[in-house]
Amino acid sequence: MDTNIGSLDSCKPTSNDVCCPANVTVSTIQGSVSPTIIKSSEATLGRHLARRLVQIGISDVFSVPGDFNLTLLDHLIAEPGLNLIGCCNELNAGYAADGYARSRGVGACVVTFTVGGLSVLNAIAGAYSENLPLICIVGGPNSNDYGTNRILHHTIGLPDFSQELRCFQTVTCYQAVVNNLEDAHEMIDTAISTALKESKPVYISISCNLPAIPHPTFAREPVPFSLSPKLSNKIGLEAAVEAAAEFLNKAVKPVLVGGPKLRVAKACEAFVELADASGYAVAVMPSGKGLVPEHHPHFIGTYWGAVSTAFCAEIVESADAYLFAGPIYNDYSSVGYSLLLKKEKAIIVQPDRVVIGNGPAFGCVLMKDFLRELAKRLKHNNTAYENYHRIFVPEGQPLKAAPKDPLRVNVLFQHIQKMLSSDSAVIAETGDSWFNCQKLKLPAGCGYEFQMQYGSIGWSVGATLGYAQAVPEKRVIACIGDGSFQVTAQDVSTMLRCGQKTVIFLINNGGYTIEVEIHDGPYNVIKNWNYTALVDAIHNGEGKCWTAKVFCEEELIEAIETATGAKKDCLCFIEVIVHKDDTSKELLEWGSRVSAANSRPPNPQ
Repeated sequence: MDTNIGSLDSCKPTSNDVCCPANVTVSTIQGSVSPTIIKSSEATLGRHLARRLVQIGISDVFSVPGDFNLTLLDHLIAEPGLNLIGCCNELNAGYAADGYARSRGVGACVVTFTVGGLSVLNAIAGAYSENLPLICIVGGPNSNDYGTNRILHHTIGLPDFSQELRCFQTVTCYQAVVNNLEDAHEMIDTAISTALKESKPVYISISCNLPAIPHPTFAREPVPFSLSPKLSNKIGLEAAVEAAAEFLNKAVKPVLVGGPKLRVAKACEAFVELADASGYAVAVMPSGKGLVPEHHPHFIGTYWGAVSTAFCAEIVESADAYLFAGPIYNDYSSVGYSLLLKKEKAIIVQPDRVVIGNGPAFGCVLMKDFLRELAKRLKHNNTAYENYHRIFVPEGQPLKAAPKDPLRVNVLFQHIQKMLSSDSAVIAETGDSWFNCQKLKLPAGCGYEFQMQYGSIGWSVGATLGYAQAVPEKRVIACIGDGSFQVTAQDVSTMLRCGQKTVIFLINNGGYTIEVEIHDGPYNVIKNWNYTALVDAIHNGEGKCWTAKVFCEEELIEAIETATGAKKDCLCFIEVIVHKDDTSKELLEWGSRVSAANSRPPNPQ
């Protein structure tokens, strides 16, 4: 039995709703498929690739031209359902494909050989770490040059063309080097299928002289993809559910915690079903924010050890049993390995594996199947949530500032909170925005993304471009530090060219604040820019753009009113000037613990 791609659960909800389907339009196989013969001028490798991208739900491809990919770009442009978006550099094109994949379920970028490929590599590595299906296409050398011992431009000067391929082998789940037409169809289809099945990036290199050549394998419209579904081992599933139900039903105050791998397991909806049925208190790991609906009646906040949202850590760590669905425990998510959790109390559910306490482990069990079946076996128990409700004290308000006092970061995010709705999405850059955005309460329908596992500064500019392009009906609110913005600022110009209406809050505190709190030094101070003037220069009278520089709360309120009123159809760039030491309390705590973990002395030999 096959499963059409169009019927697969989404990789990521486009919003904070209960795992909404991704905005993907994919053809589905009917009872019979009539062959559609196409004219020879379109029966080319380039057009086949373009049709395949459209078929899996991609309508925008992010690219940087180079002499090895120009003919391929011609054929991508010729596809009516495909929009080619030129980016300022390859790194941002990769980040944009990453952001697009988070919303659409899959993304794509096209660069040129080696100089482009190695430039996009960092973005592809980030997508790999975050389990995002991304098609990275590279225009490669002329097929006649392989094996000739020739030295080509854009290479490191050796007659071996495999350097780029070897680099990509570590950050992609499949690599296809297409340098002949005979097996091009098979290699392209295998690469795309593998990206979708594994939810990881793939690499496709296409020789520059092949995209325009007709070939019989491309003589008809491609039959829609049909992926064989992953299935749980029924006996293993039953055993895992039985053991987990026994473990949890004897607990007094169990809790549920959602992790980032809910996305790749396509188990967001199943997790909510379990939460509804069990009555347990529900928390989310920081890198899973946006995957669990925060309007759920038993939602208690973000569990992040010592920097959790108020009263959440106390409930999770005092529980006598906790089920973690799709967790990633690294030094950042564990706050320098300081989580107060005990293995014997935990059920760890990974996309295809369940481990119960110190005891049995069950393989070949899909997370969504396990969570759904477990929901049928659990006794209702809301003790942990009642305990949370009993100890909960509403958050205090930031201290009232005197008129024209310098703006504080906690006041800024109080006003950003008021901007959120079902028609918005939040992109949080690496840095203090991680911690401030974690405290935002996402209304139903509000999207949320950040890159915690890889934590590449500058990611958010490209990701904002890609995410906003994928869901034009939402207004993206991006919170970006000045240090991060300096890495990738150029592609604000691409946002303008695409007519996007994003609101960017540029938080100018004069340096790499997150690094300051881990380990300070003169290297964390950066050259200050006039950021609004820079964006005005990028705007250059082309497209809709509005900028503002704010120093106090009164100016911030006025700027937000303008951005959401008279300039709601514009890209709005609001530079917020704050003190260099104005950080969230969570960053101060987190930074000291991560610093302690980084500075551990070597173990005795």
